[in-house]
Amino acid sequence: MSDLLAALLLGIIEGITEFLPISSTGHLLIAEHWLGQRSDLFNIAIQAGAILAVVLIYRQRLWGLALGLREAAQRDYAIKLAAAFAVTAAGGLLVKKLGWTLPDAIAPIAWALIIGGVWMVLAEHFAARRAQALGERTEITWTVAILVGVAQVVAGVFPGTSRSAATIFVALLFGTTSRVAATEFAFLVGIPTMFAATGYELLDVYRSGGMAHEDWSALSIAFVASAVTAFVAVKWLLRYIQSHRFTAFAVYRVLFGAALLWLLPAAA
Repeated sequence: MSDLLAALLLGIIEGITEFLPISSTGHLLIAEHWLGQRSDLFNIAIQAGAILAVVLIYRQRLWGLALGLREAAQRDYAIKLAAAFAVTAAGGLLVKKLGWTLPDAIAPIAWALIIGGVWMVLAEHFAARRAQALGERTEITWTVAILVGVAQVVAGVFPGTSRSAATIFVALLFGTTSRVAATEFAFLVGIPTMFAATGYELLDVYRSGGMAHEDWSALSIAFVASAVTAFVAVKWLLRYIQSHRFTAFAVYRVLFGAALLWLLPAAA
């Protein structure tokens, strides 16, 4: 397989999986096992493409928040977004200081996919019961804001967990009963989180001289592929959750994780 085609496939995988609750990091680590490992700059670039897509989708919401900071409700929402990001940033820096690195073995990622899928089914069940008992609640509480920040750190430490799944279900279990409201908050807090992580990693790559030997053609193709597919995937997900639960994603995770464990001897 040519290097450009491999880059295209990795960009598409990142774009599809970054914001769906199925774990982009887990899918990329698995894909790189067969398509070849990429530089840190490459992985940063395709993540930036996915972030750009979400910024474009939520541009009106973001602009409305910026213009409406004088309104109490808008200001409260923005402060809670900032608090969730601050918790994530502090936790992320702590993880970095401890010297944690992503595992490159398939088995732990496969198990994380399976366990995460089972957890999603249980979380969906309890969230539905909670919604039935409390009715429609769209408010984001301080408890949710803090726990969403913690969930992002946990998802970053364990590939296969899924940042979007962790944050959405934390919101549904401990605050809002609306899938739409939970998803919006999870995605909005993901924007500064991923921009900060991308900037941090980019600065690290620049300081270490990692930009000098990069294949910029492959990187550009992957960036565009990630941005386009992420835009389509997020648009589809936002429509899907208005009338569907997340169960299909949980089933996919379990089946995919089980298939990886079954194929593990051949993949090793």
